[in-house]
Amino acid sequence: MSDAPPEPRVSIIIPVYNEEAILQTAVVDLVDRLTAFDWPYELILSENGSSDRTVAIGKELSERFPQVSIMSLGEPNYGKALRKGILSARGEFVICEEIDLCDTDFHRRALGVLETREADFVVGSKMMAGASDERPVFRRAGTLVLNGMLRVAVGFKGTDTHGLKAFRRATLIPTVRQCLVDKDLFASEFVIRAERGGIRIREIPVRVLEKRPPSIGLVRRVPNVLKNMAKLFVAIRVKG
Repeated sequence: MSDAPPEPRVSIIIPVYNEEAILQTAVVDLVDRLTAFDWPYELILSENGSSDRTVAIGKELSERFPQVSIMSLGEPNYGKALRKGILSARGEFVICEEIDLCDTDFHRRALGVLETREADFVVGSKMMAGASDERPVFRRAGTLVLNGMLRVAVGFKGTDTHGLKAFRRATLIPTVRQCLVDKDLFASEFVIRAERGGIRIREIPVRVLEKRPPSIGLVRRVPNVLKNMAKLFVAIRVKG
């Protein structure tokens, strides 16, 4: 008799980069908390260009837990890793997670929205009323600046594009395939294209309390964000 896990109803995608310090603890804790849910799931670690033991630890976790798998991109690129993980997902519903959050309360609330068809895309917002953003002040300011740039450049109407998301896979895969920008702004393009495409989106408030500092510092990310903002403007406003 095969002991292979059942076909997943939910796919959880977590991009990982140089996460050897927290990867094992975070995944083991997440797997333990997911036992409270009655849906079969797969947990895809989408590794991108790590130089530490992230890949080795991910492989150990995949051997320990049949529902866990790891794929490697070979370059540090959060957006491309997230996109690859989404396109590899098999579940009816996809949840985009962060290794330093692993918010199963978001999973529960977002799937409730999707299953009742109140929306096809749920975005966890750090900025809307009811949210609790406990990141350092400079990180919160960075989100405000990014949101302002997105509103001016491409007409974004929501309150957040980065972080936790959940969606009906069949409905959103065409939107994912349309996206032209990677790295830091893939997630923004994904949300904005869904918004402009008439996808039913619902934002829900989340609490953000990071377990560790960002893998790549905010200052180091600024040049890439500005370059990709220009690409996003062309992708949305010019190419459409």
